[in-house]
Amino acid sequence: MCRILIIEDEVKIQEILTEFLREYGYETDSAYDGIEGLNIFKNNKYDLVLLDIMMPKIDGFATLELLRQESNVPVILLTALEEEEYQIKGFDLQADDYITKPFSINLVIRRIEAVLRRKNSPKSVQSENISGIKILSKNNVTLDTNACEVRISGKIIPVTYKEYELLKLLLENKNRVFTRDDLLRTIWGYDFIGDDKVVNNHIMRIRKKLGEDFIVTVRGIGYKIDE
Repeated sequence: MCRILIIEDEVKIQEILTEFLREYGYETDSAYDGIEGLNIFKNNKYDLVLLDIMMPKIDGFATLELLRQESNVPVILLTALEEEEYQIKGFDLQADDYITKPFSINLVIRRIEAVLRRKNSPKSVQSENISGIKILSKNNVTLDTNACEVRISGKIIPVTYKEYELLKLLLENKNRVFTRDDLLRTIWGYDFIGDDKVVNNHIMRIRKKLGEDFIVTVRGIGYKIDE
């Protein structure tokens, strides 16, 4: 059974989400601010987090940033902040989805199902298998799909969840050019509404960590990693 942590300071919304999620067969725990939510998360295992942004003590953006330092658990932001700049910030911080209030509970359930479906869906991996460990590599950069680690000459390089997913996709499909729309649909999911600069920003950060020429820009089309 999937377990969901709800971090939301509005009691009524907490109660509604808890009631409906349990009706749909999910186990739930609740926190009413970011600090409480992080403490609960550290001591339990969750399949997904529903996270409000405007909360006391620390807001949802700061909570998400701290969460991403220790976990790739799927996170859906639930917030009254509907402006595009906030949505872009949420996705840049590695949110898996962004739902604005007021929302339909049926929509929330469908989005949860979709995110969990993406998380659990098998993906074809064209990789070298060494002693049961799946390794994707180019030059001195390796990506271990079992440990979810990226290394340069054996040294672990810290990457965010979305950076890891982008690298994995491009390394699995060397020489294939992905448009920004391809990457948005595959990595961020759904019909992404927002600025496609979110892709550019992630590519830029990966290049800073792995080298400017690691990911090739195909002018006017998109990005690829060469053999």
